[in-house]
Amino acid sequence: MTDRPQALAGLTVLDLTRLLPGPLATMHLGDLGAEVIKIEDPGVGDYARSMGAMHGDTSYFFQLVNRNKKSLVLDLKDPADKAVLLGLVATADILVEGFRPGVMAKLGLDYATLSERNPRLVYASISGYGQTGPYAQRAGHDINYLGYAGVLDQMGVAGGPPAMSNLQVADLLGGTLTSLVGVLAAVIDARANGRGRHVDVAMTDAALAHAIFPMAEVLAEGETRPRGEDLLTGGVPCYGVYETQDGRHMAVGALEEKFWQLTCDTLGRADLKPYHLSRGEDGAYARAQLEAIFRAQPLAHWTAVFDAVDCCVTPVLRLHESLQHPQIQARGMVVEVGGIRQFAPPFGLSDYALGEAKPAPAADADREALRARASSARP
Repeated sequence: MTDRPQALAGLTVLDLTRLLPGPLATMHLGDLGAEVIKIEDPGVGDYARSMGAMHGDTSYFFQLVNRNKKSLVLDLKDPADKAVLLGLVATADILVEGFRPGVMAKLGLDYATLSERNPRLVYASISGYGQTGPYAQRAGHDINYLGYAGVLDQMGVAGGPPAMSNLQVADLLGGTLTSLVGVLAAVIDARANGRGRHVDVAMTDAALAHAIFPMAEVLAEGETRPRGEDLLTGGVPCYGVYETQDGRHMAVGALEEKFWQLTCDTLGRADLKPYHLSRGEDGAYARAQLEAIFRAQPLAHWTAVFDAVDCCVTPVLRLHESLQHPQIQARGMVVEVGGIRQFAPPFGLSDYALGEAKPAPAADADREALRARASSARP
């Protein structure tokens, strides 16, 4: 523990988001010391509360992305409840919303309106396609944003369909992490100049803007290689996933020449050294050789062999195994909050500790205190 105030202590965040991208972004802010007030609709509220397996009366999913928050239920179509939100806006530093573009304006809660009440307010809008453009009003999910960004096309193995991941790349890279960059930049500016900003985050934009290697291929060749044929999706022997005898997999990431040489020596196949970055028939030959080698022994064997060799060849773990791995444990990446295991914040700051994290709140848990605060802040 440390006596030093947390990095974002003193900031107040109004969280009007649901599901994954926005709630996780605001939870990161809360973990860093900001006061996060989750605003939910009457009745269902954030419907992530009941999505998937349940822990008591709240889903594990909801618990994992809503710790260190307060909760207030407001019907933003009701004038009295809208007045409560406006009272909270008067002293807030950040507001994050995830509605379709135009919804907040219809409610009279758009950035232009709220910035008149609080010029310092940083107002983040997270959406699939952004606040402008012909697709701004379209619905979508992670798979759709990745599809339009040209990213989904690149995910998968040669000859197969695009691969689907339950690590939502657009939602997390765009809706969560990109929004945090914009929000914190705007907060720094607001502290210096007294004026907030509107942060417009499109998850499609964020996925597109981070497709670095595919973009380099387009610049060089005019288009991307088919999935499974480029450097990072199995197009070369030194970078790929190989099945073991027991149906598990080893990840071979020996991109650098020195690592490839060491990999070949460890496997007793010095003859494969010339095939480091080979494509075509030579690459197919080397991959076939590696496939046969790794299929000859189970995962535990190869894990033990390469654990002592620093050449970027590692086991593909399942999540329950990762949670118990000594490296993950040493980094303190698994904590218990509210009786369930959760991920610790994925950043290390000097003089920082998560401390006694509060579990996700019950809906409207802070009703009295927050309504009283809003009332005292009204003009």
